[in-house]
Amino acid sequence: MTATPSATERPLNFSTPYLRADLVRDAVDYRVEGRTIVVNPGVTPVTIAEEFRKTIPPLSSTVLADTRIEKADALLLLRPAAEDAEMAGIVGEPGWSHLADLLDPGDFSRDTPLHRSPQDDINTVLFDPAYVLGERETALDQREFNVFANLWFAPAGTDCFIHNKHDFIEVHTQVHGLGRMQRFRNQDQASLYQDVLMSPGYTTPDPFCATGPHCSYHYPMHQYRADTDCIWLAIEYHPVPRALRTLPLPTPLESRS
Repeated sequence: MTATPSATERPLNFSTPYLRADLVRDAVDYRVEGRTIVVNPGVTPVTIAEEFRKTIPPLSSTVLADTRIEKADALLLLRPAAEDAEMAGIVGEPGWSHLADLLDPGDFSRDTPLHRSPQDDINTVLFDPAYVLGERETALDQREFNVFANLWFAPAGTDCFIHNKHDFIEVHTQVHGLGRMQRFRNQDQASLYQDVLMSPGYTTPDPFCATGPHCSYHYPMHQYRADTDCIWLAIEYHPVPRALRTLPLPTPLESRS
């Protein structure tokens, strides 16, 4: 029996002529048209319907062209205008801001040309953060997370500030240009100890953080660096307090499946 193709789609609020960005929900036998960066923001693998069946793992991405997705709870589809397009003008699109305008005065230097798109609320998911972060082999403590996505832009040669403060889990996907995620021992550039090179369609293979008490997260000193003019996607997983949960917990049988 062949599944009937179906999906719910909408443009993300940062979709522009520079970069088409769509959210696809409840996809079954979904056709991906043309060359597309496909991001799996969920916690179950997404199967590509080809003869050699491969998956897009949770919290990761790939580049697909003219193929089908068997089933997915949620997908982000990103289609830049062209690989060689001039993308700096995207920061003039509605809702884009210099990071200094989004923070308290003095918290970020206006000399660093880092710009952020509007942020979109894309999903709510359940997972055990310690399991997803590789800290234990079995999922034991399902927590609810609200999932948000936005784009960033920085011109070639930009060091986007070494920091270690986030109250959420985040992953990054390269969309345009060549960049890198970097880890440091402290806020000195000379303390660099890891360079993760990123080209379009690449997502950092695991979040940089570790779990802390009361659903908090510890990050090493890290930053994004733009080797060329770059656009990248950030997906943030914000913990929901237990008292405000909206999703039912899975049954023991569902937890083992």
